[in-house]
Amino acid sequence: MTFFTLRKSTILLAAALALAACGKGQQQQQQAPPPPEVGVVKAQAQAVPLTRDLVGRLSPTRTADVRARVAGVLQKRLYTEGTDVKEGQPMFQIDPAPLKAALNAQTANLASAQATYTNNHVAAERARSVADKGLLSKTDRDNAEAAERTSAAAVKQAQATVDSARISLGYATVTAPISGRAGQQQVTEGALVGQSDATLLTTIDQIDSVYVNFTQAFGDIDSLRAAATKGSVQLVDQNKAKIELLRSDGSPYGSEGTLDFSDVAVDASTGAVSLRGVVPNPNHVLLPGQYINVRLTLGTLAHAWLVSQTAVQRDATGPYVFVVGSDTKVVQKRITADTLHGNDWIVTDGLADGDQIVVAGVQKVKPGSPAKAVSPDQANKQGGAQNAQGGQPAGAQTNGQNGQQSSGQQPAAQQTGQKPSDPPKDGQQTDKSAPANH
Repeated sequence: MTFFTLRKSTILLAAALALAACGKGQQQQQQAPPPPEVGVVKAQAQAVPLTRDLVGRLSPTRTADVRARVAGVLQKRLYTEGTDVKEGQPMFQIDPAPLKAALNAQTANLASAQATYTNNHVAAERARSVADKGLLSKTDRDNAEAAERTSAAAVKQAQATVDSARISLGYATVTAPISGRAGQQQVTEGALVGQSDATLLTTIDQIDSVYVNFTQAFGDIDSLRAAATKGSVQLVDQNKAKIELLRSDGSPYGSEGTLDFSDVAVDASTGAVSLRGVVPNPNHVLLPGQYINVRLTLGTLAHAWLVSQTAVQRDATGPYVFVVGSDTKVVQKRITADTLHGNDWIVTDGLADGDQIVVAGVQKVKPGSPAKAVSPDQANKQGGAQNAQGGQPAGAQTNGQNGQQSSGQQPAAQQTGQKPSDPPKDGQQTDKSAPANH
């Protein structure tokens, strides 16, 4: 081999190595994926209602027991159970016959006392007339006047007994003490009631407005007062705090009420303060004894951010969000988010106005990696288009050398280290589930 031939071979070898290196660099450049597109929204602080979601129990604004106030046999129920009744409306009838007889007896006693008084009054007048003429001793006159006074007192006593008997007869017709919704009958007809105590016949509840009773931790109340002192929270007066009742699915009942009572003591067993609100109930859809979700609006947060639930992630340390910085790098920010407002978290710390919070495509990013910020609608459209392509197996992979897609499962020949064109040797296993004999 001559010198020129050797030199030519060296040049050709160097050129081949340079071409190979260039192709490898282009291949690596082609393999580097573009930064993922993620939907972002800009954080903007605003005034947010300060709410607390609690659980309460409903009770009527007024309730009254309907009881038998006289002894007797219950004859009839005069109302329909579960309907509204008016104050003074007859509800039950107790047998009035014994009470009428007692009234008649007391009326007779009154007539007898009045007759005795009349006779004693005439005798006293005669005694005074005779005594003035000096024909009757002072002792006889005093006795006649004493008998007159005693009979007059007996008349008043008999009159009071008649009035009592008449009142008892009136109690034979049991009437509604208040207007409201009447409950179930507690005693059936034919039962002896009011014998030793005032037998409970039914109850009446006023539910045109209802009370909602609930509790709130004193620590929460104390922290709110401290925040109000600093100016970050504006609390409303007690009678202006709004109460909203929510169904199990989160939809409101439609009637809003106000907080009208706050206990002055803390329950030592729970560390909570008892609260009560009053809520209009014109359609009577809220029933006493019902447990219900309560949203209490105590005031306004002067400076907070509303962040979608899809953007807030949590780990053992606490909640955080991903933010795309001005250098397109993703940053993890720890936040303070303890309360929900609709579908958003109320964030009180950890963000700054203008932060681009990732709300769509959160699973595509990681701290320190680049990302392309787009609107949430664009990110959702892109994700929908990728899902709509289909036709590609879940395990499909891209071959970086030839740009073709190959299945996630390789041919048996490749699993055994052979070339695809080589036939399997005798006794060689091609099943991946069984080990090859070496």
